[in-house]
Amino acid sequence: MLRPAFKALSLALIAASILITSGCSMDSLRGFGFEPGVTSVNDTSIGLWEGSWLAAAVVGLITLILIVWPIIFHRKKNEEFPKQTQYNVPVEVAYTVIPFIIVAVLFAYTARAQNEIKQVTPTTNQSVNVHDVTVNAIQWSWQFTYEDAGPGTTVTGTPAQPPTLYMPLGEKVRFKITASDVVHGFWVPAFMIQIQNIPGVENQIEFTAQKLGTFPGRCNILCGRQHSQMLFDVKVVTPSEYQAYLESLKQGANA
Repeated sequence: MLRPAFKALSLALIAASILITSGCSMDSLRGFGFEPGVTSVNDTSIGLWEGSWLAAAVVGLITLILIVWPIIFHRKKNEEFPKQTQYNVPVEVAYTVIPFIIVAVLFAYTARAQNEIKQVTPTTNQSVNVHDVTVNAIQWSWQFTYEDAGPGTTVTGTPAQPPTLYMPLGEKVRFKITASDVVHGFWVPAFMIQIQNIPGVENQIEFTAQKLGTFPGRCNILCGRQHSQMLFDVKVVTPSEYQAYLESLKQGANA
């Protein structure tokens, strides 16, 4: 009876694998939903993200084997009372130490990635060219202020007309994140970033966009009845197009 059951289980696992991987290329599987190289944040986070999923897959596979193995190979064979074991020291040590090692390794890689992502160029360092943009969250939209364009150049969106945040390709942008009313969340999924907008607090994050295109963003912290409409786009353009956009903001402020 064991061989047919084992064969059926093997066929089921093979069928599930084919179903999951059908239509998926290696490029689409890599990154587990995120595209490498979109920003400098992706370069830092993608390894941790992929490693976490691989670690979870290994743990899940081992757990599945431990569940299925007794079902197949330790089924009741007769009416004899099975041997009772009070404890097994090696096994108990193993299932205590192994999870600790997994958590410790993930913690170390997470701390390293977090420290890299949180690095921000000091405003006193004039040797590094960094664009400053203030992102202010309001109920229920966004305000983007480009300091390079001067005063009066704040772009304010509405739920009906979400704003667009411009970034120059290949150049550092230092974002100053705040809010006017309640806590919001500045989230750009494709960039693998999320940072809270907190009233009275200025959080900062600095990164470089490495791919042209338009990327959707949103608030990911429940902030009121129109939370779902707190949308915006991030448009990555060439440096010359970015300067042209800043000039248009200046002309609009002086008009």
